[in-house]
Amino acid sequence: MSRYALFQMYGPFRQLLIERHEFYVRQARSRLLSQFGDIDGDAERAGKEWLERSGRHFDPDRDDEGAFYERAHDEAISFYTMLTEMHEQTRLSVVAGMYHEWDKQFRDWTVREIHHWHQGDKVAAKIWAQTNDNLADLFVGLRWDYRKEPYYEVIDTCRLVVNVYKHGKGNSLDELNQRHPGYFSSPFPNFHDLTRRHIDYQQLKVSDENITVFAEAITAFWKAVPENIMNDVVGDLPKWFGKAWLKDRESAD
Repeated sequence: MSRYALFQMYGPFRQLLIERHEFYVRQARSRLLSQFGDIDGDAERAGKEWLERSGRHFDPDRDDEGAFYERAHDEAISFYTMLTEMHEQTRLSVVAGMYHEWDKQFRDWTVREIHHWHQGDKVAAKIWAQTNDNLADLFVGLRWDYRKEPYYEVIDTCRLVVNVYKHGKGNSLDELNQRHPGYFSSPFPNFHDLTRRHIDYQQLKVSDENITVFAEAITAFWKAVPENIMNDVVGDLPKWFGKAWLKDRESAD
């Protein structure tokens, strides 16, 4: 049997994937997240602006000056709360965009490499439809078990975070709470067990440090993709792949 590569990760393409990923992270920080650098100051200015606007209508014979200042303080607190919530949502959206791009690029690369030696739509469709674990099973059969690597544990945590952000309640929320409860703000900070029983998707939070850790894990993944996966290392492939392969072959006959 002749020996040939089933999958190839060319150096320039690998570098392009990494550069695009790191560009996204840099620009997200500089164009989006940097705008929340002074939430305290922004809230204070919002309170002063409200006072200036409303002060034009202040009537000392009718209005209570103290009530005006109290209302301005309330406006500042409200602005701070809403801007903080927007900051949290922006962080989560950055993480979601980063994760989904990695997921799509990996599946796209997998499908394109398979098309060099197998024609048919069934296998390609199955690649796009599989869970991450099922897709990993394919590469386990090709002697690349990236699930054992530290970077993949981080990426899988990122997956759970994104699923909770996108879907709210569900299996991902329960799994993330079980494995990494630190991603949820605590409604009962002094009662750990009680907190874990009352977690809600609205308590999901990620920090700037979390974004850095997720981003570095994705970079590490792309660096770890084997340059060549050869046909002579093929072991047991998952059943879903074999069934799709046979259907493509039947359609071609």
